[in-house]
Formats: sequence, structure tokens, C-alpha cells
Amino acid sequence: MATPTDVLIVGAGPTGLVLATDLARRGVRAMLVERAESLFPGSRGKGLQPRTQEVLYDLGVLDAVYAAGTGYPTMLAWEGAEPGEEWDMLKRSEPTEQVPFANGWLIPQARTQEVLYARLRELGGEVRFGVGLSGLEQDAEGVTATFEDGSTVRAGYVVAADGGRSTVRRALGIAMTGETVDAKPMLVADVRITPDAPVPDTHWHVWPNAPEGGVAFCPLPSDDGRLFQLAAQYADETAVPDTSPAGVSKLLATRTPLLEEHIAEVVWASDFRARAALADRFREGRVFLAGDAAHVHSPAGGQGLNTSVQDAYNLSWKLAAVLSGAPEVLLDTYEEERLPIAADILGISTRIHRAGVVGRAVQRGDEVRQLGIGYRESTLTRETRADLPEEALRAGDRAPDGRRGGTRLFDIFRGPHWTLLAVGTEAELPHLEGEFIRAARFPAYEAYGSGVFLVRPDGYVAWAGESAEGAVEYLAEIGAGVEAGPGVR
Repeated sequence: MATPTDVLIVGAGPTGLVLATDLARRGVRAMLVERAESLFPGSRGKGLQPRTQEVLYDLGVLDAVYAAGTGYPTMLAWEGAEPGEEWDMLKRSEPTEQVPFANGWLIPQARTQEVLYARLRELGGEVRFGVGLSGLEQDAEGVTATFEDGSTVRAGYVVAADGGRSTVRRALGIAMTGETVDAKPMLVADVRITPDAPVPDTHWHVWPNAPEGGVAFCPLPSDDGRLFQLAAQYADETAVPDTSPAGVSKLLATRTPLLEEHIAEVVWASDFRARAALADRFREGRVFLAGDAAHVHSPAGGQGLNTSVQDAYNLSWKLAAVLSGAPEVLLDTYEEERLPIAADILGISTRIHRAGVVGRAVQRGDEVRQLGIGYRESTLTRETRADLPEEALRAGDRAPDGRRGGTRLFDIFRGPHWTLLAVGTEAELPHLEGEFIRAARFPAYEAYGSGVFLVRPDGYVAWAGESAEGAVEYLAEIGAGVEAGPGVR
């Protein structure tokens, strides 16, 4: 007999863990499987952008992420054994009322996953490790997944979060269209150095003119300050990176002032060539692609993991709504909204990489923070106000944070619910009946102007009006399971 579940998630990276966590707090029965025997052990995607930090705040894990990470260090360029120019790779911004998390946060991917896994388990979820997918068959009512151990699962929906070489995507026959961003191979590794090694953890060190190819050596948050991520590029396009501990140690000794005896441990290592690729579609029937299974980025600019987290955040509430009775067409908006955004962000990653992946690259600014991403053109978006000024917050935009007295908007939004928000207006609000809807008032606030705003569970304004007229009808139209109760507030 096949084990039943509402949603089967294949792959326990950041994408799968965010999706499983959000579904768990919505009461959706989901199964998360991972081919490996444990969570990924390395640093790979080591930066969390401001918009992703907002997602993690909503999921209740940002404090743990902050405790496990640090701000980005200043860059330091070297020529051989001589330190030289210092600069900031990332433009630093001051937090504001609207944007409380203004800068990127440095945390190894492995630690991000550990935090998310702990939260999933708090919510009653789990990961089935050592479970590799071998086949999928779907029909009008669901999907039957077969695993390498001979077991089967019957799911209402399946989400492929199994990376750039996605088994699910290949089983579906979905092609990826892309290009090689850089033909030169790269090696990335997590390295622990000895206390006497001649590189402090106060800087992100780069040797742009090192023999055989540039090197970057970034300190990672650790108890002893001796863990670093190595990123090395090879000038020779035919080179075959040696990812063994001896090979990594030799590379560092050849290209930097470090000696082989300064390398205490190589924790993890991998090699790759930078590619940019986008799946031709993000959905096939009851199966969805998310994260690297849908789009593969150059690591430059720190966009891959962050885009992947937001794929999951966009999809999770829609899956939960449809499983609760919303029209199936709601799931079409996942690809509609996320595919063009992924395409745009792939362009950003590629441009940053080609501007210089190692060395004195162009400083990265607002384009990598992902705060400007929105869904104004989505079929889910309704803007009913006329003659708005150019700078006005519109339906489809990210809903900004703000504080008035003891009330914080991100805390009003926090949770799996929709929020009907009246800002700076006495407009009547209907009494709304439904598990996943709340109504709130907020004093006049320049970030919103005045009006009534319906904020989606993923923190974007879905509908906006001068009054609440039309909001309940909108919710009913998309099948949010909400009815107007007696009276107004």
C-alpha cells in the first residue's frame, strides 16, 4: 500500500525545508524526503538577503539565524603575502522603519538548514533521509512516487526541491534553457585553519592575481574563528579541480601565504562551472519545480538560495489554500509569478559574475537585496484606486514594516493568515470569519498612504482600495475560505 500524504517534497535543502515548515504551520500533511543520509554539510549558499530575512522572521527562525551568523566582513585584497586595499563588496544600508533588515547576513548554508530543520521538527514535521526517488506517475487525482527502496507514496501534489540535477524535473521531461556563464572551473571548500595561519577572520581575503587563478577566502561564523570558505577559480579552462583534502591544501599553499600545515581540516569541497539556466516551465500537472530544480545561478551576488526560499514561500500558501478547497487555478499563479522573477534574477547573477567573481568587483547594491520584487502584473493582484502618485504603494508590492506605539506591522502579518489592514482611515472593515484571515487598523503612515490593503500570506499587497468594498468579494473569488460575518468594525 502506498503511504498517503497531501504534499510530497523531494529534497531537504533550504527550498524543501522552508516549504515543509510553512505547510506544517498551516496544518498540511506533507512528507519531506532527502536522498542523502543527512543535511548538506557545507557553506555553499552563505548569504541571506534582506527579503529572505523577512521570510525567516515570519517563520519564527530569524533570531536563531542571527545567533548562528554574522554581518559581512570587509574585503581585503592581497598581492602574494602583502595585504593591500580594503573595500565593502556589499553596499551597507541603515535599517529603517520600512526595512528593518537592511543588509545581507553571512551564515553557511548548512547552519541555515539546521535552523530550519529544528523549526520543522518543533511543528511536528520530519525529514526522511536516505530516500531516493526512482519514478513518478500522476493522474487527475494525485501522484504516485516510487522510491529506490521499493516503497511508494501517494500524494496530492509533488514539489521538486532536489537541486540543479533534479531527478523529478528529468522524470517530467522538462528542459532547462541556459548558458555557461564562465567556462573556467571553480572549486569551493570549507577549510579550518590552524591558530598560527597568517590570515585573520576580520576580513574576506582575496588574491585576484594569484598564480593559476584568483582566490577568495571568507571567514565563516564559528566558535574558534578558524573556519573559512575557499572559492578558487582556474585560469585554465581544461583544468580538473582536485577536491581532495590534499588537493585543497596544495591549492592554498600555491596561491596564498598559507602553508599546507596551516590547513587543519577540509570539511567539505566541490567543483563546478558557473551556469545560468531556467526550466521551460515550473509546473507539470500536479508536480511543481522550485529552487535550483527550476533555476540555476552563478553564485555571484548571492541570489540562488534566496530566490529558492521565496519560491517555496510563494507556493506553500497556495498549495494549502487549494487543499482546503480553493480553485485549482490558484496554483497556476506560482509559475506566472515566479518564472519571470527567476529569469530577471538569473540576469543579475550573470552580470555580477562577469563583472568579476574574484577580486575588486563592482560593489553590489539594492539589486541583490530582493526588496523591490513584486507582483503588480499578477492575475492575483487588484488595485482599485485611481490617480495614485508614482511613488505610492500599490497592489502587488511588498508590504513594508512599520511601528506605531506598541504595534508592529510585521507582527500583524506574521503567521499563515491574510491581513485586511486599514491604514490612516476610519473606513469600516467587515467582520471576517475564517481561520486564516485577520483585520487590523494602523495609524496614518507615509509608507502606505491611506486606504485599505489586503496583504497576502507571503507579505505582498494583493488588493488595495479607498475602502474595504470589494475585499471580501476578492477573497471569495480566489477561494480563500473567508466569509463576511455580521456587522462591521
